[in-house]
Amino acid sequence: MTVADLGSGDGRLMLRVARRLRREGIEFILVDRAPVVSAETLRGFETLGCKARVAAVDASAFLYTESVDAVVANLFLHHLDDASLGRLFSLAAARARLLAACEPRRSSFALAGCRLMGLMGCNAVTRHDARVSVRAGFRDDELSRLWPSGGWTLEERGAPPFSHLFVARRDAL
Repeated sequence: MTVADLGSGDGRLMLRVARRLRREGIEFILVDRAPVVSAETLRGFETLGCKARVAAVDASAFLYTESVDAVVANLFLHHLDDASLGRLFSLAAARARLLAACEPRRSSFALAGCRLMGLMGCNAVTRHDARVSVRAGFRDDELSRLWPSGGWTLEERGAPPFSHLFVARRDAL
């Protein structure tokens, strides 16, 4: 199984996922235009019996050239406009059997949560970024409407308390 993590950053989130999966032989591709994956993180995948490689490339460029079993994105899609999301989704639908994304949920409750971040010790920049991300986030079926039609089962819903989940699974033939 091959999993591409779009906007992977330092790769540590996907390493935690790999630890929870407890399955050897999975190949993780950490896709980010400006990756900051340490050698220690890559060794972490190895110790689990998994492969990991870094793809220092734009997510759309990656999906244009490589096929994978699954695409995951965490706090990545809300940085794209609808046209870019539509193109990315078309590429993902052509190159993968599954896409799963966790994004900020655009809601007054999530915005209220941002105001409480200072109590957790978050600085002004982090609190500002959180508000911007929530405003750029998703709700209802906004992502489903951008996914190519036909041959897919889509799930889109809130993931309390502040997240929005989108999953697209290719229907069995």
